Amino acid sequence: MNALTGKHIVLGLSGGIACYKAAELARLLVKAGATVQVVMTEAAEHFITAVTLQALTGRAVATSQWDMREPNAMAHINLSREADAILIAPCSADFIARLAQGRSDELLSLLCVARPIERVPLLLAPAMNREMWAHPATQRNLMQAVADGAVSLGVGCGEQACGETGDGRMLEPAEILEELEAFFTPKWLASERVLITAGPTFEAIDPVRGITNHSSGKMGFAIARAAREAGAQVTLVAGPVHLPTPRGVARVDVHSAQNMLETVEQHVATATLFIATAAVADWRPAAVALHKLKKDGSGAVPQLSFVENPDILAQVAASARARHGQLYCVGFAAESEDLLANASAKRKRKGVPLLVGNIGPATFGQDDNALLLVDEAGAQELPRASKRELGRTLVQQIAERLRSRR
Repeated sequence: MNALTGKHIVLGLSGGIACYKAAELARLLVKAGATVQVVMTEAAEHFITAVTLQALTGRAVATSQWDMREPNAMAHINLSREADAILIAPCSADFIARLAQGRSDELLSLLCVARPIERVPLLLAPAMNREMWAHPATQRNLMQAVADGAVSLGVGCGEQACGETGDGRMLEPAEILEELEAFFTPKWLASERVLITAGPTFEAIDPVRGITNHSSGKMGFAIARAAREAGAQVTLVAGPVHLPTPRGVARVDVHSAQNMLETVEQHVATATLFIATAAVADWRPAAVALHKLKKDGSGAVPQLSFVENPDILAQVAASARARHGQLYCVGFAAESEDLLANASAKRKRKGVPLLVGNIGPATFGQDDNALLLVDEAGAQELPRASKRELGRTLVQQIAERLRSRR
C-alpha cells in the first residue's frame, strides 16, 4: 500500500509560473491514492484555472474565505481540520513572508495559521527567481516559517521562466511526490546507514565491446528509495543503468565488478546495512584489447580467456564488522530455475543472514517482480507486485530482522 493511500491532502497554490506544475502534481497525488483539495490564492488564479484543478481532483477548488458553500462559513477551519497535510506548491516568496509574519488575510494563509500544528503538517515547495530565493529576507522568512513548524522541501536548480538559471525552481511534481511519500512512511530504518549495489556490471573486451547482463537496476533503485523513505541514510552504488537517482540518495556510478568492489570498500566501513542487489558479472576477460577487435573475413574468431571477478557480497559478509553483528548483509540471487534450492545454497555459501531470490529472465527490465526471502528460519514468498511496492515490503522485512537481532 502506498504511503499516501487514504490521505487527505490540501494542495495550496500561491502565485507563480510554477502553478503549471501543480496540475501534474495533483494528478500524481490522486494516482497515489490521496484525496486532494486545492486551495488557490487570487494570484495563483492568474496562472492556472480552478477548472483544470477541479477536473483533476474531482473537488471544487476553494479560493475565498467568504465561500458561502460552507454551512458554517468557516472554510479555513473546515479545510484545515480535514487535512492529513497541507502542501503549498508553489510557495512564492510573498507567501513565505506571509507565513513568517503570521498574516492571514486570505484563505490559504488563514487555514495555515488555523491548522492544528501538532496534527496537520505544513510542507512548502518554494518557487521563485534565483535572486529572490537568495535574498536574505526570503531566507530569513523561510527559517522563521520552519522554526514555526513548517517543513521546507527545498528547491531545484536549472532554467527559470525569466530566462535566468540557478536555484529557486520548484521541485518537479514527481520529486514532491517522493518527498510527501517519505514524510508519511514509518521510519523503520531511522539511524541506519545503508549501502546498496544495483544494476549490472560491464566487463570490457575492447574499447567498444564488453560482457554484461539484462539487469535494469530497477529493483535496487526501488529498495534505495524505500530505505531513504524509511529514514535511512542511503548510498547507492550503481552499475551502468539509465535511471534517475531517488530523492535524498547519494549515488556513485561504476562500470566493472572491480570498480564496484573498490567503491563498496570505500563506503562499507560506516554502513550498518549492506544490500547487494547488483547482478555482478562472475567473470571478466583476462586482458582488454587496446583497440577494437575486428573480423578480417577469414572466419577466425578471437580467443578470449577469462578470470573470476571478486565476490563482493562474500567479501563484505566475511568482514569483521559483519561477523561481529555491526553490519547486516542481504544478498540477491537471480536464478533461472530451482529458485529455493539455489537461493538456499547461495545464502550458506555467501555467509549472509538473508538471501533474496528471484527468477532473472522473468524480472530483468520489468517494472514488477516476485521475491523469495530465505533465512535460517526458512523461506517466505513475496508475490508478484511492482518493484516499488516490493522495495517497501522488503525494507520493512529487513527492519524487523534488525530489531530482533538488537
